[in-house]
Amino acid sequence: MERADAPKVFIVDDDEAIRDSLAWLLGTRGLTAQAFASAEEFLGAYRQDVPGCMVVDMRMPGMSGLELHEKLLERGCALPVIFLTGHADVPMAVAAIKRGAFDFVEKPFNDNALVDLVIKGIELDTRARAQRAEEATVASRLAQLTPREREVMELILAGRLNKLIADHLNISMRTVEVHRARVLEKMGVRSAVELAQLVGPRKSSG
Repeated sequence: MERADAPKVFIVDDDEAIRDSLAWLLGTRGLTAQAFASAEEFLGAYRQDVPGCMVVDMRMPGMSGLELHEKLLERGCALPVIFLTGHADVPMAVAAIKRGAFDFVEKPFNDNALVDLVIKGIELDTRARAQRAEEATVASRLAQLTPREREVMELILAGRLNKLIADHLNISMRTVEVHRARVLEKMGVRSAVELAQLVGPRKSSG
């Protein structure tokens, strides 16, 4: 039975033969594909919590692949997009990459090269989702800190010892020790080193 969070490859192409052949090709490499005949159909069905990658025909009746990509960017959708292009569309595809598309493949394409690219796209999306989830976890833990605990944490991250923190905040060493223990507990770490690894890169934006 397929897991709800299993990655999917979303094929968006108005050519039924290409949709069917791509779905079959991806299936031979153990990938689950879902095909859509138009950009509009995809937008009506897609949920952002489904991970994966997209293979999108650049030229389609109605909404083009480029317009679909723009719509996804507007919605904050970060799914990697691979464009299928004709030779004349290469400059547009390059421009799309500058706007955040993952890559493009010229028709006729090499089957294995395309699937390899799709797998890289899925791996990229998986890593990005894991990072966003970790950042959300850290942000929620930071939000649990009191203003005083936040002050103590900043001084811990600056490498200050308990005595210096006590002098700086004009509180007792014992109070610093209590705050320090609560900071480590709330942040889910065991030491100042782990705290720095968890919070250090995000401290300025947190």
